Amino acid sequence: MLDADIEKCFDRISHTALLAKLQTFPFLRRVIKGWLKAGVIENGAWFPTEEGTPQGGVCSPLLANIALHGLEQAITSAFPALVQKERWKPTVVRYADDLVVLHSDKAVIEQVQQLVSTWLAGMGLALKPSKTCITHTLTPCENHLGFDFLGFHIQQFPVGKTHSGKGRDGRRLGFKTIITPSEQAMKRHQEALKEQIKAHVALPQKVLIKHLNAHIRGWSNYYSSVCAKRCFTRMDTYLFQMLWQWSNQRHPNKSAKWRAKTYWHPEQGKWQFASKDCSLRLHRMTPIKRHVKVQGTKSPFDGNWIYWTKRQGNHPETPPKMAYLLKSQKGTCAQCGLYFKDGDQLEIDHRIPVSIGGTDLYINLQLLHRHCHDLKTATDGSVATRRGTDDNSQTVEEPDEVRSLTSGFEAERRG
Repeated sequence: MLDADIEKCFDRISHTALLAKLQTFPFLRRVIKGWLKAGVIENGAWFPTEEGTPQGGVCSPLLANIALHGLEQAITSAFPALVQKERWKPTVVRYADDLVVLHSDKAVIEQVQQLVSTWLAGMGLALKPSKTCITHTLTPCENHLGFDFLGFHIQQFPVGKTHSGKGRDGRRLGFKTIITPSEQAMKRHQEALKEQIKAHVALPQKVLIKHLNAHIRGWSNYYSSVCAKRCFTRMDTYLFQMLWQWSNQRHPNKSAKWRAKTYWHPEQGKWQFASKDCSLRLHRMTPIKRHVKVQGTKSPFDGNWIYWTKRQGNHPETPPKMAYLLKSQKGTCAQCGLYFKDGDQLEIDHRIPVSIGGTDLYINLQLLHRHCHDLKTATDGSVATRRGTDDNSQTVEEPDEVRSLTSGFEAERRG
């Protein structure tokens, strides 16, 4: 695979080539040209901008994506779809100025590298030699193994048949792909924690905890979908060492026992860096939840609210109570165990009927198919309770809200 990085992408984009790719009306083209040619002011002096887009600007990422648009198509169109009944087009993944190209043949990757260099030259850009390399995810190649992309390290490891990944045809591959935080990302995070602690040496403990929690929560959530537990433990160990130095710097004449009791409170059963008002959130407190890829044909605007409610736990067309139950039951009926499908009639049922003492708490609610609800109601004792009394004031279980799993397109067709 080719791990490529474009050198000074935002600073060297050709204005002429960029404006030629803008497919818009003349007035907006003139406005964008005015932005690009406006120049910059530094230390009171004006400097012209003959190339590049202003970094940090609102439109800078958009203009850079416009400039690089078409690179993926240029790579894939240069190769046939199939060679000896095997897929031969390379797989291209680009995010801003970071580019990864995957293929099973090294000769194709070398050809892609030349193709990319030629295409970028037309935009006034070039690959950065120090960050561009050809590597392999399973075996070492040119002193490289695996690759880093967007702060993640992707590498494959040989494993036995019980842990092996499978191809599209179901055949065992003999290896498993592991994604972890990259070493550079962990070093940057350690430096950021170190700077936060150094900046709060003289401030109260709760102020330091507030700033650290925000940084730790954001970094941990970013990596919570990959194999990051060991990395989280490593970051927590480093954080403890830095905080111990922080406490020693604040109280150089106090004993270690006093500092531990003051800031970590071991007498409460565990060491936890906390004040009276708040406690430190450790990296390992963030649960690992694997990311499930969105199905290729699904869109939040297609009206299939059952898919998005099960995936996200909310949807504009779904009542909050039903959305909670649908996500907690993972899209299955609590009675029959089958998945809910588009067009099914759903009802919220009380596990213990209200007529015999059930409550409206979430723990007593479940989501069922309408016919499953009818079967359950016939056997849960609520019908017998209603028949056994003539008191019209007796509280009985009323039919719950019915929701049909009909997509927006189907509803429009029927209407």
